[in-house]
Amino acid sequence: MINLKSISWDLETYSSVDLTKCGVYRYCESEDFEILLAAYSIDGGAVQVTDLACGEKLPQEILDALEDETVEKWSYNSQFERICLSRLLGYPAGDYLAPESWRCSMVWASTLGLPRSLESVGVVLGLEKQKLTEGKDLIRYFCVPCRPTKANGGRMRNLPEHDPEKWERFKAYNLRDVETEMQIQKRLSNFPVPDTIWEEYHLDQEINDRGIGVDMELVRQAIAMDARSRERLTTAMRELTELENPNSVQQMKQWLADHGLETDTLGKKAVAELIKTAPEPLREVLSLRQQLAKSSVKKYTAMENAVCADSRAHGMFVFYGANRTGRFSGRLIQLQNLYKNTMPDLAQARALVRGGDYEALSMLYEDIPDTLSQLIRTAFVPQDGRKLIVADFSAIEARVLAWFAGEKWVLEVFEKGGDIYCETAARMFHCRVEKHGENAGLRQKGKQATLSCGYGGSVGALKAMGALEAGMTEEELQPLVDSWRAANPNIVRFWWDVDRAVKDCIRQRVPTETHGLHFDYRSAMLFITLPSGRRLAYVKPRIGENQFGGESVTYMGVGGTKKWERLESYGPKFVENIVQGTARDILCYAMQTLKNCSIVAHVHDEIIIEADRRMSVAAVCEQMGRTPPWAKGLKLRADGYECEFYQKD
Repeated sequence: MINLKSISWDLETYSSVDLTKCGVYRYCESEDFEILLAAYSIDGGAVQVTDLACGEKLPQEILDALEDETVEKWSYNSQFERICLSRLLGYPAGDYLAPESWRCSMVWASTLGLPRSLESVGVVLGLEKQKLTEGKDLIRYFCVPCRPTKANGGRMRNLPEHDPEKWERFKAYNLRDVETEMQIQKRLSNFPVPDTIWEEYHLDQEINDRGIGVDMELVRQAIAMDARSRERLTTAMRELTELENPNSVQQMKQWLADHGLETDTLGKKAVAELIKTAPEPLREVLSLRQQLAKSSVKKYTAMENAVCADSRAHGMFVFYGANRTGRFSGRLIQLQNLYKNTMPDLAQARALVRGGDYEALSMLYEDIPDTLSQLIRTAFVPQDGRKLIVADFSAIEARVLAWFAGEKWVLEVFEKGGDIYCETAARMFHCRVEKHGENAGLRQKGKQATLSCGYGGSVGALKAMGALEAGMTEEELQPLVDSWRAANPNIVRFWWDVDRAVKDCIRQRVPTETHGLHFDYRSAMLFITLPSGRRLAYVKPRIGENQFGGESVTYMGVGGTKKWERLESYGPKFVENIVQGTARDILCYAMQTLKNCSIVAHVHDEIIIEADRRMSVAAVCEQMGRTPPWAKGLKLRADGYECEFYQKD
């Protein structure tokens, strides 16, 4: 054991807390949490299984290695093993094994564009020792509470003695997971993860471990008020329609049809359109339905599920969650899609909800579901007398895209602190455009075009971004696309230069480059090296034919159906990956710069810090806005504000 360098781990555990809803941090806090089996391999040797459920103990030298920073610990989704083993070692709530010596083979697989599940990676790589398929049934039997029946004697949990044969199979399953994980390491050894990415991963784990404070009194009261509001709205709908279940889509569509209003759908957009022209009482009924659809209880319930004993939500961020770009994704309480707050009196509404004053809230705010939705952000709060500092990059993707493409006029606008949407509109329509002045109405078209057209988007992209809802006509959409492309010739050229470089690289199996980007074909993989040095990976790329008979690039990846399948791409889509991947690298650089400032969350291009009251917003923004050394010429700007609860400024 003197030469111990690394340990590969896999655990099987029990807890009555639902792991999928509550996350590993809350899962491990349950009083009945228990590690059942611990499989490990020392320095790539034979896998050993310790049956903790049946009284076996892990060797002390193995336990000591967990706190030894010189010993690498490996696992597939190592966050789970690290947090569970922290509990085994007796760490108090909110305190966990340091992540610096941990490595994660799931992250490794993600950096190469592979699936994130152990089973799927094993299949894609064609491993000799695949994850055993019966695992789900065994986990269901031993790892979660069971339903009491006469046949099982009314028990709430299955133990090893209840099915010794299954238990032996479970131990074999546990052992196989470590073997599979070690095989993945071996197969991917030609493509090691750079130290910089491991450093980013460790910072991500620290942020997840730190968690963010949640005002549980607000959460509980909001859930109670949501229930009262739903009951009131449903009762009102029932009285107006005389329907048994007015929340039923089928019943409501039939009732509307019986009253002269035919509709194929009762989706949010459709209801909003119908309200504009519907006569009474149909309009009132649709308005009530609209309010019910805004019900925000799911987010509050997610908070209630995830919050730990320290009143903080942990484990909300997934490192390399988007494996095409390497961007983060969210879990548990999804910060990425929170309802926007536009209310001027957030603090007042928040105080009423927190105090449980439903009557006053109803009197002052007509739409209670909307009010509760706008207050979701405010449930995130600083603790211990601190404040929140929220800082984000200004138009990061537009800046990065123009920087790559060499679209100088866009860069000049940003450098001078101008309004990119006004300037875009000015170039498109060949006139002066001011935000609150001359030709102000054209700014919205400039904004729509900027957000929709940067990655090859056309009429469909404009529609998806809400161009028609914003008052534009169908006839002006194509001219709008044409005008934007004419105003941004270097960006258009960038798309097709990337398209050409990718195709030449795949077709000829030779390295290519353009605009500071490097393209390589190696071991049936296309790699795009970004300015940061990080690589985007595309598995088994080919030149194929698209639906229009033109040439396209296809590769293997996880598609919209979550299946491993062949996906199609072309220049502008690759550019989107490149820009978003680079924006991600800039965010990570900023997070590393600010890593000593107690980062508690990040959303898209925004960082949230739980700060000492003396900390300056300007200082945070200055640090965040520093250009990485690998992005010379790129002008960044970060804006920020401080608050007593999370909100949009």
